[in-house]
Amino acid sequence: MPFHTRLLGKDRMALFSFIHSLNTNFGTSIFEPVAKELAKGIFKEVYSQYELGKIITDEAQNEIQEIMNDLSVGGDVNKADETERIRKVAQKGKEKKLKSVKVDLFLASKTDEIFMFDLKTVKPNKGDFISYKRNMLEWLAVYFYQHPKAKVNTLISIPYNPYEPAEYKRWTMKGMLDLKKEVKVAAEFWDFLAGEGTYTDLLDCFEQAGVELRPEIDKHFTKFKR
Repeated sequence: MPFHTRLLGKDRMALFSFIHSLNTNFGTSIFEPVAKELAKGIFKEVYSQYELGKIITDEAQNEIQEIMNDLSVGGDVNKADETERIRKVAQKGKEKKLKSVKVDLFLASKTDEIFMFDLKTVKPNKGDFISYKRNMLEWLAVYFYQHPKAKVNTLISIPYNPYEPAEYKRWTMKGMLDLKKEVKVAAEFWDFLAGEGTYTDLLDCFEQAGVELRPEIDKHFTKFKR
C-alpha cells in the first residue's frame, strides 16, 4: 500500500496491518477455542468445527426455499414454526448429498438440547444475514434427517459489540432473523456459555494478557520507527 505508507508512515501502517490481522484471525484462533473451553463447564458435549452430516432431502430444500421466499417479501419471522416445518419434511423426498456441513460450535446440554452456533464478524451487512439464515435452516434439515425428534437451536453469535456502550444495531437483522432466538451478541453469548459474568471476566483476562505482552509488542514495532 505505497500511497498509505507514504501518507501515514511505516509505523502506523505496521500497526494497522497488525490489528487487521488480529481481526481476521480472532474468530477461529481465539474466540472459537475460548468458547469451546468455557462451554465445557456447563454442557455435556462441546465440539468446534463439528461435522453435522452430508444428507439433505429435496423436500427439505423446497421447504427452506419457501421460508426464504416468505421472509424476503416481509413475512413474519417465527423460529419455532420454521423449525417444525423443516422437521416434518427432513426425512421425505429424494436424498441429496452435500459437501460436509460444519458448525463452528456445537453444544449438547445435560437435557440433550442441542445448540449450534455460527460465529460471525461484528458488522455483517443485511445481505450477509440472508446467507446466514439459509445456512441455519440447512443445519436443521441435515440434523433432523438423522435425529428427527431432537430439540435443536441454531444461532448466530457475535462475540463483541462494536457500538458499546450503545446497544448493538440489530435493525440489519430485522425481517430475517428471530432476534430473541437466533442471535446472541457480546455478553449474551459468553454468559450463555459459562454463566453470568463470564463476559466481564473474559475482558479482564484479555486486559491482563495485553499488559504482560506489551513489552514484546512494543519491541516488535520499534523496527518500524527507524
